[in-house]
Amino acid sequence: MTVTRLRDGGGVQAPPPVRPRRRGIGWAQRLEIVALSGPAILVFAGFVIFPVLMAAYYGFYRWKGFGRPTNFVGLDNYVTILQDTLFHEALWHNFQIVVLSLVLQGPVAVGLALLLNRRMRGQSVIRVLIFVPYVISEVITGTAWALILQTNGAGNDVLRSLGLGGLAADWLANPRLAIWSLMFILVWKYVGFAVILFLAGMQNIPDELSEAAAVDGASFWQTQRHITLPLLGPTIRIWAFLSIIGSLQLFDLVYIIWGQYVSSTAGTSTMATYMVTEGRNAGNYGYGNAVAVVLFVISMIIALIYQRFVLRRDTEGALTEGR
Repeated sequence: MTVTRLRDGGGVQAPPPVRPRRRGIGWAQRLEIVALSGPAILVFAGFVIFPVLMAAYYGFYRWKGFGRPTNFVGLDNYVTILQDTLFHEALWHNFQIVVLSLVLQGPVAVGLALLLNRRMRGQSVIRVLIFVPYVISEVITGTAWALILQTNGAGNDVLRSLGLGGLAADWLANPRLAIWSLMFILVWKYVGFAVILFLAGMQNIPDELSEAAAVDGASFWQTQRHITLPLLGPTIRIWAFLSIIGSLQLFDLVYIIWGQYVSSTAGTSTMATYMVTEGRNAGNYGYGNAVAVVLFVISMIIALIYQRFVLRRDTEGALTEGR
């Protein structure tokens, strides 16, 4: 080995390490990659890429949903979407749902996860009860809450029986209350998924850290604040991403509870309900496809921005550790 002596004679400088050359991928490995990833790529292309391209194609036509589209309108459908006040309202409602879902579901789910991560009686039963609403179908959930929250429903009857009849209200039709009724239903249904996700993330946190903090005199909440929550950050950011995308694409609960017309007057319409109401129900499938493309573009832009500024350090850390 050759070394280079420093001019002042104070030491020896070793040459920089030589990185091993990466071997090229052989044909056998390439065939293995194609065999394993090929079916998934075909399914993704067939059920995601192709429908998006077809929706973009039909969005340039005024199409009734059957036969070959012939009435080419160019960008008229997209111009109408951007100028329609009903779409602006639906977009605003989606934005409200995104923000409120993060603000309401996040703290509730984190608090429940921290409590359920401790040893306590009936821990498994409580976890199941919290997760049960998530596995109930949206049709059952929407129908049940529509009956409970209507003017003569069980919700107002309970308030009257408790002597709180003054609080009884039209929870579904009042524009000031409808959005909060929707958020209550969303939190009730989807907080269980967040709790289970956070509990799974907590299992990867070493117990030695909490034990060391307890030895140093840290309280339970101090340990959660300075150790558990920072280490749970990647899981929280993944949940937030799923919550944002789900809120942008919200359709079923709103459509089941409020229907195609009441949702707009009650202030709970979304881009997805607008797409169905103004597209399929109006017999203008070309316009509905254009709305679907706009919804896809908005979701993709938000996903890319979130990936760039929020999830980047998590993915970079995972790639660095895997090298």
